[in-house]
Amino acid sequence: MPELPDVEVFKRYLDATSLHKTVERVDLRDERILGRTTASRLRRVLDGARFERSQRHGKYLFAVLRRGGALVLHFGMTGLLRYFKHEEDDPGHNALRIDFDNGYSLVYNSRRRLGLVDITDEPAEFIRLKDLGPDAMDMDPGQFDETLGSRRGHIKSLLMNQHVIAGLGNVYSDEILFQAGIHPRCEVRQLSGAERHRLRRALNRVLHEAIEDGADPQRFPGTFLTPHRHPGAVCPRCGTTLGILKVGGRTSYYCPRRQPAP
Repeated sequence: MPELPDVEVFKRYLDATSLHKTVERVDLRDERILGRTTASRLRRVLDGARFERSQRHGKYLFAVLRRGGALVLHFGMTGLLRYFKHEEDDPGHNALRIDFDNGYSLVYNSRRRLGLVDITDEPAEFIRLKDLGPDAMDMDPGQFDETLGSRRGHIKSLLMNQHVIAGLGNVYSDEILFQAGIHPRCEVRQLSGAERHRLRRALNRVLHEAIEDGADPQRFPGTFLTPHRHPGAVCPRCGTTLGILKVGGRTSYYCPRRQPAP
């Protein structure tokens, strides 16, 4: 599932391809992808509009319109963006296609139809209505510590809770905990000050590195866990066979040696 680094890569892609061009045609091919908006409102808002800038919060991408409002995109399990001119480059399985006045098209592609397309008057209002926590990349040390506070539960479950911290999912929460040397089932309240400090630093380092690597695990550093998240794999740092367990209903990978059980 696309997480914060993937969506940041999509944001940069949209910025590089689709800003400041006039929308000539909007083709909504599956209304099941819509959030609170309607098909007619989506077409009315986008027709003749221009994307002035983009904004990301957690796993949501906002394409902000020059005349007000914003297109909202959430990428679900398999969503992605493609910008092309020739029909043979159309990837298919498109839920939404936007044709621009320069002859190019932007498509929101979602093979499994598990994402979301919506319209909002203001990104901040959408974020508030969704009750999203602060963006994982925007928290300073004080805000991070305040966010963790004295919450109950496992640290991995907290990292994946979009109402607490927006942007992290199963894969990157595993990576962050691995880099910080913290077990996925460690209780939040039991984290020491030093562990919280390591966790925040690991979060920032992992997300920045993943974005710079295009959110492509094959380009990640050799010390990253993510390319080894499969049964029978070993820790890229110490060679210990990776452990597998369930946390919050999600499959978690960790190193039993570097991340001892609490």
